[in-house]
Amino acid sequence: MPSRQRSGRSRTGRGRPDRGSDAGPGQGGGPAGETGAGEGASAPDPVEMARQACLRLLATGPRTRAQLATALRKRHIPDEVAQAVLGRFTEVGLIDDAAFAQAWVETRHHGRGLARRALAAELRQRGVAADQVRVAVGSLGPQDEAAMARQLIARRVAATRGRPLPARVRHLVGVLARKGYPAGLAYQVVREALAEEAGPGGLAFGPGTELDLDEEADAGAISAGAAEDEWAPR
Repeated sequence: MPSRQRSGRSRTGRGRPDRGSDAGPGQGGGPAGETGAGEGASAPDPVEMARQACLRLLATGPRTRAQLATALRKRHIPDEVAQAVLGRFTEVGLIDDAAFAQAWVETRHHGRGLARRALAAELRQRGVAADQVRVAVGSLGPQDEAAMARQLIARRVAATRGRPLPARVRHLVGVLARKGYPAGLAYQVVREALAEEAGPGGLAFGPGTELDLDEEADAGAISAGAAEDEWAPR
């Protein structure tokens, strides 16, 4: 009898179903169930990814539509999704290239002394449309540029004292050229500043007198180094 009982228990164990092997995908605790859970996970929503990326960027400062589009492309957001999200952000006013351009001009002109040419280059580099660039930069008149150029040179004249006159002129003109001021205005402002410094009966400062400067050639040489100046796009 004892041997017969052991045999029955053995046969029962061999006949019992293997629940782990018979369970369908996702029903058991084995590898099949784990694979099923992974396959059921939803893929990230590209629209939400684009929205969150734009919101994070805008939280750190204003951005143009072109800048945001470039950022989304780097994140491998499909173009059609990016354009839809950017369009919606534009509709609700979170993207406003015209306002961006106007604020940029005011801040960079008064804060850094940049001229219209330099400001236009910066805005184009950030993807602002040509008509919006013209409007924003057009808010600065020639008198605004001249006044700012005089302020910039007034701060620098004293630092050049003791140097030869041609070297002073080239240095000061270079200061203005690197900020986008045209050569004619730059030379005019520098002449005025140095003549005022000399006082009555001082230097006879003008074309064909003490200096024999080729303004256009000097301006071209200065412009050639624009990649190193402080307003060149980075």
